Amino acid sequence: MCSWCWALRPQWQKLLQQLPHEIRVIKLLGGLAPDTDEPTPAAMRERLQSNWQRIEQTVPGIHFNFDFWTNTSPRRATYPSCRAVLAARAQGEGCDEAMLEAIQRAYYQQARNPSDIDTLIALAGELGLDVEDFTRALKAPQTQALLQQEMEQAEALGVDSYPSLVLAINGSRWPVPVDYNSADNMFSTIEWLLEESAEG
Repeated sequence: MCSWCWALRPQWQKLLQQLPHEIRVIKLLGGLAPDTDEPTPAAMRERLQSNWQRIEQTVPGIHFNFDFWTNTSPRRATYPSCRAVLAARAQGEGCDEAMLEAIQRAYYQQARNPSDIDTLIALAGELGLDVEDFTRALKAPQTQALLQQEMEQAEALGVDSYPSLVLAINGSRWPVPVDYNSADNMFSTIEWLLEESAEG
């Protein structure tokens, strides 16, 4: 439920296709906003809508469905979505990525609220996941513990904003500047860092 992560998605997919096979990609969930039943305050709603507008103006091809702000009861709670990705991951390879994309499309394109457990369970059904297993995992304390571990791992990597890319080489960590309009620029940085590390 990070609008800039949605904005990066097309270039991220291109970057994944360019990366050499020896680079192992590990995706970590950042948490963002803890569980709450409180509605999103008006000032935060305005800030988020302003973000969406800015993204549409700066990242070609990225669009948002602003009906979300009038058709749902927004809550600033992103942990449920994060737990949904982990619950989907438990059902097999690629299920977490499918759930991530389904959450983003539901939120940004279909004006559905992924802060609501019912939305997440419906998405699991639409993806063909085992809904009973998914629901159980979604609500399990172990899933929240896994999320906490991933957030701590991201923090240990020095990540303090999302999306972020970090290249880890032989115990050293290098931030890779995110480019919402060019996978090639991100790839060039990664290539350069790999060359520098090989030489030194």
